[in-house]
Amino acid sequence: MYAKKRYLVFALITCIAMFLPFLQINATHFFLLSFDKKELHLFFVRFDMQELYLMPFLFIFLFLFIFFMTTLGGRVWCGWSCPQTMFRVIYRDLIQTKILNIRKSIKNKQTPAQDGFKKAFGVGIWAVVSFIAASNFMWYFVPPEDFFNYLSNPAEHKTLIGILFFITLWLIFDIVFLAEKFCVYICPYARVQSVMFDNDTMQVIYDDSRGGLVYKNGHKFEKTELKNSLKECINCEACVKICPTHIDIRKGMQLDCINCLECADACSVVMGRLNKPSLISWTSENSILTKEKVKYARFRTIAYFIVLCVAGVALFLMSGKKENMLLNINRSTELYEINQNGNVENNYIFLFQNTDKNAHSYFFDTNDTNIKISSPTEPVDIKAGAKKRVVVTLESKNLGLSTQKDTPIKITINAYAVDENATIRAKREAIFVYPKKRNIENFKKGRKKA
Repeated sequence: MYAKKRYLVFALITCIAMFLPFLQINATHFFLLSFDKKELHLFFVRFDMQELYLMPFLFIFLFLFIFFMTTLGGRVWCGWSCPQTMFRVIYRDLIQTKILNIRKSIKNKQTPAQDGFKKAFGVGIWAVVSFIAASNFMWYFVPPEDFFNYLSNPAEHKTLIGILFFITLWLIFDIVFLAEKFCVYICPYARVQSVMFDNDTMQVIYDDSRGGLVYKNGHKFEKTELKNSLKECINCEACVKICPTHIDIRKGMQLDCINCLECADACSVVMGRLNKPSLISWTSENSILTKEKVKYARFRTIAYFIVLCVAGVALFLMSGKKENMLLNINRSTELYEINQNGNVENNYIFLFQNTDKNAHSYFFDTNDTNIKISSPTEPVDIKAGAKKRVVVTLESKNLGLSTQKDTPIKITINAYAVDENATIRAKREAIFVYPKKRNIENFKKGRKKA
């Protein structure tokens, strides 16, 4: 019985989705994309927004995983993991059928709910569930510890309340009114997944060699023709009545099928009374024809698996290259200055950001012994997660460059934390401009006149 397995998977996914936002290690979440604090948490590592180079790797991994699962198991995502499917099961099968008894049985999904008062009450119950689901979605962008504080002051967080209200309304409209029409007409995945199928892809298939033909060229047989063409199938239509997307699986593969396998369960019950196996199973076209096991390991699935592993390794390695100090260096508007000592000065603007969870003091030096830091003279203190703008002056004595134009000198600036046992450091390339000989001579002449 696939239904019990699906419900178990639904429960597991729901528990993970609900409790994962609350799981923290050192005040860092497993996954959090916070636009409020401008940071990304991934695998319990905190990244600044400027470190979002990880997001492409994450999206590539997720898309490849869905492609791999589709090639292997068809629309297994739709029937076993998609929130749309899970929400419809909660609303239609649990609230309307089990709790309110509006529908007589979950085995018949073709008869619409009629009781107006109970139906309205069911929508009210679903509205509460929608609000919880919308809040759960928001916890991956606003951590729960902040979310509930913001919710207690709605006047100061109108944007959050507006987004939460919109998502709740959408879930009510989607699950109550759109229902499976979303899967059939709106969701693009139904169209995309068809190009990923091959004859070895697992699908929900009716074995017409055992059951007999029900359709020919897309048209259902008349009663007389149907009676003559059927074999083991008794035309009870249990598989049709239980289908949430309102299709007849005996017609063949259809884009509307979401691989929920409820038709296979219904056929298993009926054929079980006849001591026969189900006419509908989760298998491949080749497996039906050859009567052999499904061929899982084939070129397409192996290729997807290899690429998926490469993307996973790349994501893991990139997530390990977190920088605990971000540093941007920009030159000031002045090209250079010559001070009273006749030394050349270049001014820079250092934008530090401490992305570590602890406060640190930073200082810096250059790889050129002829160029030193003249200002600031003391380390720069920056709190955890804070940014600081520092004006830095590099000074050079007479380098003896007898040129007719200004000379740009490439230098490397080493920035590092001076705390005890701190290993945070960063290197940035910069340009130090040394003036042409004539400008230095003019400065000396002007100084003598003074």
